Amino acid sequence: MVSSGTSTISQTMNGQESQVSLALSFRMAFKVTDVIDTLYKMEVSYQTLDMKVTTARSTFEMDSRKSDSTDAASTIVAAMMDKPFNVTISKTGKIKSVENVENMISGVFDSFPQLDTAKKRQIKSQFLQSFGAKAFKGNLEMATAIFPHGTVVKNDKWVSKTRLESLMIAQLQTTYQLTDITGTYYQIHGDGNIATDNSAVVSMMEGLPVKYKLAGTVVSDIKVDKTTGWVSELNLKQLIKGNIEIEDNPKVPGGMIIPMSISNDQIISPPAP
Repeated sequence: MVSSGTSTISQTMNGQESQVSLALSFRMAFKVTDVIDTLYKMEVSYQTLDMKVTTARSTFEMDSRKSDSTDAASTIVAAMMDKPFNVTISKTGKIKSVENVENMISGVFDSFPQLDTAKKRQIKSQFLQSFGAKAFKGNLEMATAIFPHGTVVKNDKWVSKTRLESLMIAQLQTTYQLTDITGTYYQIHGDGNIATDNSAVVSMMEGLPVKYKLAGTVVSDIKVDKTTGWVSELNLKQLIKGNIEIEDNPKVPGGMIIPMSISNDQIISPPAP
């Protein structure tokens, strides 16, 4: 699976708008190790990973292909490459379990004792939040949980539901339609609605108690290889808007409401020959 994506996060605080841009690309290998009834056991590993975060004041980048011992983030992410973990996926594309990915990440960080302990703990926490089991499950399901439970013909529709967990917890419900069948692939279109889980527990953001109240749409166009059943191409556009609510706390007495919008574009493309 070869994926690239860009996200833009805009928020307004004290009348001032700020933006954060995120670019993330990766190449990931999947190997089927067992088939049990309707489940596939897979061994999964990252092969390359590149992430760049840009704000008005700074740019942060890590690249697994970068060879620079003074670049701690890139050195750490390079050590994550080709380290296998385990995923169980159903025939409808639902991720039933993600195992050992957090052990893999923790093991990589433990192999760098020269890093400052406090800094290592902070970066490790961010990695686990972005690439840990819960985040990985939701992000992968957006591309794989697209299949109907029964036989469908051209123009049929079906519904899939996915729970997303990373910085925030959200529910995604998508209506998919089989729009075309060619000699080599199935064409599927998806129209989805996404909303944060208002019943979720309060999250912590930079030491502040927050609740996310956001909603929006996810539109996807997908090609599924007829021979393998694997997603060969995907174009996904996501747009959500709403507020972050910082609850009353000693640092922000009385709390604060921060308007926010997030746009996200993701492409999955066939690997180069």
